[in-house]
Amino acid sequence: MEAEQIREDFPALRQKVNGERLVYLDNAATSQKPEQVIEAVADFYRNDNSNVGRSIHELGNRATKRYREARETVAGLHRCRPRSDCVR
Repeated sequence: MEAEQIREDFPALRQKVNGERLVYLDNAATSQKPEQVIEAVADFYRNDNSNVGRSIHELGNRATKRYREARETVAGLHRCRPRSDCVR
């Protein structure tokens, strides 16, 4: 995958500052988010925003399901078990 293709996923990096493409190097403070992450977070806040693991209503159940799925995905990426090896 080309760097230019990856760059296009990051809305903040599409802008120009003083007529030049933005170059963001302050990743120790925060990192720019790709469009896919922005959309996933926005979707969560629009549809499933609730406490995780302590609610019995629909929003809480959906939030808990998404949380568990995310832990399983991350565990798979790191080749560990989501319950015992991942830090909470």
